[in-house]
Amino acid sequence: MAAVLEKALLKARDAFHRNITKDINFRIKQLEQLKRCLNENQEEIVKALDADFRKPRMETIISEIDFVTKDIEYQLKHIREYIKPRYVEKKGVATLLDNCHVKHEPYGVVLIFSAWNYPVQLLLSPLVGAITAGNCAIIKPSEVASNCEKLMAELLPRYLDRECFHVITGGPEEATRMLNERFDMVFFTGSTSIGKMVYNSASKFLTPVVLELGGKSPVYMDDSINMEIAVRRLLWGKCMNSGQICIAPDYLLCTKEVKEKFINIANKVLKDFFEGDAKKSESFARIINDKNFDRLQNLINSTNGKIVIGGDTDKETRYISPTIVTDVISSDSLMKEEIFGPILPIITIDSVEEAIEFIKRGEKPLTMYLFTNKKQVYQKFINETSSGSVAVNETILQMTVDEMPFGGVGPSGIGNYHGRFSFEAFSHKKSVMIKDYNPIIELIASCRYPPYNESKLKKLRMLVGRTFIDDVNFGKLFGYLMTFLFGAIAAITVFILNDKFL
Repeated sequence: MAAVLEKALLKARDAFHRNITKDINFRIKQLEQLKRCLNENQEEIVKALDADFRKPRMETIISEIDFVTKDIEYQLKHIREYIKPRYVEKKGVATLLDNCHVKHEPYGVVLIFSAWNYPVQLLLSPLVGAITAGNCAIIKPSEVASNCEKLMAELLPRYLDRECFHVITGGPEEATRMLNERFDMVFFTGSTSIGKMVYNSASKFLTPVVLELGGKSPVYMDDSINMEIAVRRLLWGKCMNSGQICIAPDYLLCTKEVKEKFINIANKVLKDFFEGDAKKSESFARIINDKNFDRLQNLINSTNGKIVIGGDTDKETRYISPTIVTDVISSDSLMKEEIFGPILPIITIDSVEEAIEFIKRGEKPLTMYLFTNKKQVYQKFINETSSGSVAVNETILQMTVDEMPFGGVGPSGIGNYHGRFSFEAFSHKKSVMIKDYNPIIELIASCRYPPYNESKLKKLRMLVGRTFIDDVNFGKLFGYLMTFLFGAIAAITVFILNDKFL
């Protein structure tokens, strides 16, 4: 595998140096090819994810295939706008007539690590950003979702340029080998513990990273809401993909009264969702492997809380029922780590302030869910806590808004992507200033040259300081007029006082 990786890197670096991916038409063609790949192989993808962890067909189509397809369509619509330089209008006197702009340039050859829980979306959505920004990419699917890994390794080379984009398969040993190579940027999706290892490896080369991690995403719920709808939305977010989502609701904070109402409604909602039996339902996924099944079963067995709904398990099929646990305290086994499964602990609190303090005692989560119709309440959470995102009266859907960045903060992640933010994530923002030899500008700015004196200092501070000019968005004509005015004043001053600038 070392030889395969080395060959892929050499080809990708050579392709980037030959500026293949910088061509806008090439980028568009690759995005269109990736979209065609998804459209033409929908059923193969559905079968692979069914084989990996019995992911429901509807979830696969919506959250894997359609999610990436929508992302591609968004980038195709906006890519020509992205690559245009962003011109700076607000400038000081010394740079008033200069061409100052920000240009986005691709990093080069980027490395993308995918996670197993959404093995198509979390592999291809970052790749869409890398392509849009003009990079070459080495991509590694997760070996945990082995059927999807094999399928992606077969499909992508058939649709994408084989010089610029390479799929490398393998386990932790291969991932370690990849991290020992020097890439121009690394994009990783996975656990916080592995993310730290990726960050540490990238630091050896000072390689920029985006880390999409996880954490215990809290839910707060009060009695000001439509409880029936709120419980349905919350349990949908918790049961989707059997809770194996980085932004799944992790635990619920509510009063005793809200807890009782929640449990009564939750019983009915879960029966409606899974037609009375989640184990027989085709709408409920399985746990990905024995290791994760055992971890979740141990959490259920070791909790000191009260299991009020569910708690059923079947190791042979890796089934864990939707489970709700009450009377949970902060030191409980269920609160030690991100659950990443269909188990919802409920922690009883007496006030909004207590809920906020509970959240602030933990690590900063990837997201936070607030079920309340009281604006002062959700604004208090938003203002007094830190998280990657916040959704009020909804779960999961905040990540589908193209115009909002998706990412964590601190232990839940570094950087963000989706929509334009994917293009930004895979781009270096280069500041460019182009100046001509205008004699008036040279005369105005000549006070910067030695020998220095107090008179020059005073003039230079006026030129480069924060004056009213910084707050005015000059048009080109007004810029010329202002420059002429300052030049005239400078010339008159020289003539009258015989005070040379040079």
